[in-house]
Amino acid sequence: MAHAGVVAVASPAAPSAVSVAGEYTFDNAGAEAFARLSAQARIFDPGTVHQLADIGVGPGWLCLEVGGGTGTVADWLCDRVCASGRVVVTDIDTRFLERKRRPNLDVRHHDIVRDPLPERAFDLVHTRLVLGHLPERNAVLPRLIASLKPGGWLLAEEYDSFSLRPDPWINTDETALKTSGAMQDVLTRHGVDFYFGRRLAGRLRALGLADVAAEGRLFMTQGGSVGADLLAMNFRQIAAEMIATGRIDKSELARDLQHLQSPAFMAPSPTMWAVRGRRPD
Repeated sequence: MAHAGVVAVASPAAPSAVSVAGEYTFDNAGAEAFARLSAQARIFDPGTVHQLADIGVGPGWLCLEVGGGTGTVADWLCDRVCASGRVVVTDIDTRFLERKRRPNLDVRHHDIVRDPLPERAFDLVHTRLVLGHLPERNAVLPRLIASLKPGGWLLAEEYDSFSLRPDPWINTDETALKTSGAMQDVLTRHGVDFYFGRRLAGRLRALGLADVAAEGRLFMTQGGSVGADLLAMNFRQIAAEMIATGRIDKSELARDLQHLQSPAFMAPSPTMWAVRGRRPD
């Protein structure tokens, strides 16, 4: 797949909200944002890189990274596509991407719900932990597919948070935290689909993609691990909103944050589904 010129992705004058159902829950402006995104990268980048390498991303490819976060995946793509390729990385808040200075990287403010994308432009479109947060996810997916060149690949990675939950009957050490329930309430109000990762393979197949494949990755999160730290940062970033629901109070939140650092804590992580498909030639 060859790169021919730079494809423009329209940029709004300023970052915009993701959805009318509620702004993106974990705003990049939050105090915990950079540490949280960095923890996600440590946990999930190895699986993402495995998928991208298996797809065959290589020199000359033109790639779109939607919801670029701190830019770790965009960095890998830039190295992979070499000087003959190009990577366009977008986010509604690009504060962590703007520090990147790479000759084959374009950083764009872009709201995937509202702002236009070029059609038949990219050899690869990748997104991780974006679509499940969007109430408009089923309208966004066809737009991502339309931006692919014939033969181009879409790789979408999303959580399935509900199919496997802590169950002390199976493993007495597994712990369900009350704060997790409060967080789920907040995310539901923001329009999150907790099963979307599991639904993705069927969605891509129904939208006509070929060679659809799906792989699920999950971990047993233990106290004091990077996974436990990520969960704690999620709790802290939306603490006020969770407490406002009435599901938890400050003392219960503090107790659960402490429990996440305990060697006794153990719980299965959400399943991260990596689902890919190719636009037919």
